[in-house]
Amino acid sequence: MTEPTALLIDDEPDILELLSMTLLRMGINCHTASNVSEANQKLEKNTYDFCLTDMRLPDGSGLEIVEKIQHLPQEIPVAVLTAHGNMETAIEAMKLGAFDFVSKPVDLSNLRNLVTRALKVNSSQSKQNQFAGGRQFIGSTDCVQRLKQTILKVAKSQAPIYVHGESGTGKEMVARLIHKNGPRTDGPFIAVNCGAIPSELVESEFFGHKKGSFTGASQDKEGLFQAANGGTLFLDEIADLSLSMQVKLLRAIQERAIRSIGSDQEVNVDIRIISASHKDLKALVKDGHFRQDLFYRVNVIEVDVPALRERRDDIPELTNYFLERLAERNNTTKPSITEAALAKLKSYSFPGNIRELENMLERAVTLSVDASIDVADIKIDQSESYHIPQETTVEDIPSLPRRGNKPLEEFLEEVEKNTIMEALAETKGNKTAAAHLLGISFRAMRYRLKKLGLE
Repeated sequence: MTEPTALLIDDEPDILELLSMTLLRMGINCHTASNVSEANQKLEKNTYDFCLTDMRLPDGSGLEIVEKIQHLPQEIPVAVLTAHGNMETAIEAMKLGAFDFVSKPVDLSNLRNLVTRALKVNSSQSKQNQFAGGRQFIGSTDCVQRLKQTILKVAKSQAPIYVHGESGTGKEMVARLIHKNGPRTDGPFIAVNCGAIPSELVESEFFGHKKGSFTGASQDKEGLFQAANGGTLFLDEIADLSLSMQVKLLRAIQERAIRSIGSDQEVNVDIRIISASHKDLKALVKDGHFRQDLFYRVNVIEVDVPALRERRDDIPELTNYFLERLAERNNTTKPSITEAALAKLKSYSFPGNIRELENMLERAVTLSVDASIDVADIKIDQSESYHIPQETTVEDIPSLPRRGNKPLEEFLEEVEKNTIMEALAETKGNKTAAAHLLGISFRAMRYRLKKLGLE
């Protein structure tokens, strides 16, 4: 097996020697350059498996190296050396295609971890245009094909990813596929719903705590950042974090280190952050509900997940997949579905997206009287929003509940109560899942349950 070769670029001989010695001990051949011009010549003459460049060079910037490498025929993971705390430069480099960054003074343990991950990139990408791990984002429409290509592309980087999409579109699946197809695939994937954790426990859940650090802390507890060490931490519904917690999260991301509650020592963490929300973070930043500096840290690369109504032609494929899964789960024969039933599904807007389709099919399988699902088995609740074809007349629109003589407040409370009860029934009493289905945070769900006397 041929030993890998790295190109190291820095104008300080002592740093070049330190970097070279570290990589040589890892079995990596090293070429060195002291400026942009020399580096460009070596990139044109040789093939490299990894490149590490300082940002400030005598005849230019490391960003020039990053840009040049993006246009070379071979894929070379490139990391940049930045001054301590200069996250803006690191973010700019990652937006241009850099794999990751290392802060000066260089922590050799962090450097070795970074180089090990970088050398995995090309091997993990040898399966061109294929998803590793046997998991896929179901669908064949153009927008889904573009999403799959984006997943494979961003999986090679260590840049923070922000996954945006409506509730139920499959944001966590996208995050898992990014993790599975990248160099951290052997590490843990830890997913957390930020809106499902009570505000007073978020810091402890994220960073852990020491025994006796607060009332009820009967033993040491490892936080999610430590649990995800070496892998990926997926922060779902990040918009639900309080502003005070956003400050602490920002610091952890910038410093790549955390301090448990009650501890006086920081612990380095080696994780990739992927975050998601169904809310518009840019609008929340504008309104002052989400920190702008945190937004720029988590949104280095944005991945948009299309709503199901934007990919209606995928509904037959998704339906087949869910029916197969239901049959396997229930140890029964997979039911068939009529073309008329599929047409009914394709005409519906699915405000709950893929999650709603799955729930609808599970209900249809349960209620159908034979081995085939027909139009009558597809139940679309009147409390849901409707897709109205152009040829539909006013008389054809399903009627919504009538207010009658009830005061408006009482009527709206009744509609809200019925909608929440339906969501709870659909999720078999799971409040967190019901909140997801309704597109609200867990805290908002608990407040409404208490207000409406449903708790």
